[in-house]
Formats: sequence, structure tokens, C-alpha cells
Amino acid sequence: MISGVQWTLVFARTALGSTSDVPGWLQPASRVALKLGQLFLAILVGLAPIGAWAQDGQASLVRGDEENKATVSAPDDPKISVTTPAVPAEPSYVIGVDDTLLVSVWKEPDLTTTVPVRADGMISVPLLDDVQAAGLTPMQLTALLKEKLKKYVANPRVTVVVTRTDSHRIYVLGEVLHSGAISLLHKMTVLQALATAGFTEYANTKKIYILRTDNGQQQKIPFNYKRVISGQESSKNIALQPGDMIVVP
Repeated sequence: MISGVQWTLVFARTALGSTSDVPGWLQPASRVALKLGQLFLAILVGLAPIGAWAQDGQASLVRGDEENKATVSAPDDPKISVTTPAVPAEPSYVIGVDDTLLVSVWKEPDLTTTVPVRADGMISVPLLDDVQAAGLTPMQLTALLKEKLKKYVANPRVTVVVTRTDSHRIYVLGEVLHSGAISLLHKMTVLQALATAGFTEYANTKKIYILRTDNGQQQKIPFNYKRVISGQESSKNIALQPGDMIVVP
């Protein structure tokens, strides 16, 4: 197949090489003008296939880009789907009786203090006297103190930090090496508490039980240490709650 460039050369050679069709009465200037016109026409005819080929190539590139875009933006393409696992939020700590709190007011050293939560659930704060703390989260108590301090301090910046969590305690009694109160760690189980307390040589590990008060009613939850430790009753290794008492006969 003859390309567009080859067609251009053929027409140009024909236009410049033959003058037999020019009448003799034409002046030399007119002959030159005629030759230039024929040359221009030959170039246009020869370049037409090239222009068509370029347009086809550009159209192909545009179609290719559109296809690529369609492939990338396809919502159901498994290669580009992203799944973000949901992470459950941990519940906030609730302040209780016997906890110790650090109440800090920015740029107000006289208002910054460390206070215990009394048996009535109140704390004593300078300028505010008694403020309810038990039953609130640190963020809730922060908002409450900030609102109350607005009467005395312009735009107070309050921070509440729980420095001791003595309200969250459990108790271990009976044939254990370390009896008494144990600070309740986050999601502490019965086995973890017993590992902290230890057994005496007289401990009856098959007859352990947990005393729990729920809505004013006391429950007795049996706990067979040997069966739990062997995996036969692993579901009995429950998470402890504040105030639980573990009794080892």
C-alpha cells in the first residue's frame, strides 16, 4: 500500500516535472504561479491520508483511556475494594468512692488539687466546695467543673486525671497467701486474681466460689479451679466486677 508521504512525492514530481499542459501564450510569471498551485494541491492530496490516520490514532488513545478509567472506577472490582474492620470502643472509666483524682486548672495553681472521692461520692474543690464525682466519667466531671468555674475564671481549662482506682477493687479471702483487697485491673478474670493471691497447702481448690452483689441481691458463683485450669470449664473463668469476693475454703 502506498503511504501518504509517497503519494505526496508522486504528485510533487508530476507537478514540477511536466509543463506540456501549460499554454505557450502564458507569461513566465503566470507559469510559475500555475506550478505553485499544482504543487500546493498535490501536497494537500498527499497529506489527507496522514491526517485521517492521525485522527484514528488519537481516537483509539481516547477510547483506551476511557476503558482504563472505567476499569479503575468500577465499584464492584474486587481488586480495589477495601474493607475496614469495625473496632468496638472501650467503655469509659466511671469514677467511684475511694478513687483519687487530680483536678488541674491551667494557669490557676491555687485551683489545682489532688482530692479523694469521699464515701458520699463528693469531692472538695477550691471555690466550688463539694461537687458530685462518683458515677461520672473523667470527661463528664471535667465538663461539670469547667461550667461551674466560669463564674470565677475566664475560659477555664480543666483536666481531671484518676490517679488511684481504689473503688475498683476485689477481695480474696480464705486459704490464700495474700488475702485482702486487690486492685481490679481491666478485664481481670478469676484465674488472674487467684494467681495474684496464691494458695496455701490447705486450700480446697475444687470448692472456690465468688460472692457478687447485683441489684442488692448476693449471688454465689461456684468455681472449680482444677477443672477450669484443665480447660474443662474454661467458661467459668469469668471477668470480675468491682466488689466481688473470692472465697477459697
